Amino acid sequence: NPKAAAALDRVKGWIGTIAPPGALAYQEEEARGVWQTGNAVFMRNWPYAYALGNSENSPIKGRFDVAPLPAGDGGHPVATLGGWNLAVSKYSKHPDAAIDLVKFIASPEMQKYRTLKTANLPTIAALYDDPDIARQQPIVPRWKEIFLNAQPRPSATARIKYNEASSQFWTAVHNTISGNGTAADNLADLEARLTRLKGKGW
Repeated sequence: NPKAAAALDRVKGWIGTIAPPGALAYQEEEARGVWQTGNAVFMRNWPYAYALGNSENSPIKGRFDVAPLPAGDGGHPVATLGGWNLAVSKYSKHPDAAIDLVKFIASPEMQKYRTLKTANLPTIAALYDDPDIARQQPIVPRWKEIFLNAQPRPSATARIKYNEASSQFWTAVHNTISGNGTAADNLADLEARLTRLKGKGW
C-alpha cells in the first residue's frame, strides 16, 4: 500500500526532529508524562489523558485541545475501536447476579455516570448529545463523529491469530520509524508474514 508506506516514511522523519527518539519506546503513560510536563506538542492517547491534562496541578491545564487523528490527502481521520467487553463465565456460581451486574454497568445511567466522572467514552450514541455530559466533560461530544467512524481492530477476522498478527504489524511499523529498513520493504515483508500466518484462513 503506497499510501501506508508514505505515511510511515513521514512519521519516520519526525523521530529526532519533532519527536524525541525515546518516543519509540513510550507506552501510554510515558507519552502522557512527557506531554503533560509541556515537553511535547502532540500526543495520541486514550480519553483519560484529557482529564489528567486538565487536573488541578497540571502545567498544561487549559492550554491544549483535542483533535481527530490527522489524515493524508484525500483521506479522513479514522480511530481504532477498542473494547471493554463485559461477559459472564459459563462457570459462574452466580450467573443471574453476574448478568444483573453486567446489565447495570452497561446501562445508560451507569455509562453516563462513568462518562461524567472519568470522560470514559460511552457505547450509547445518545449520550454524546447529553447536555450534562457536554457541560462537565466538553471533550465527549466532540468524540461522537470519531466514535461513529471508528474501525474495529481485525481481531474478529484474525481470531486466535490476532496477537501474532498485531505483533507482526507492530514490528513492521517500529522497524520503519526507527530507521531499520524502508517502509516499502517492511510492509512487503509484513504482507508476506501475514499471508503465511493466515494460511488457509483466519
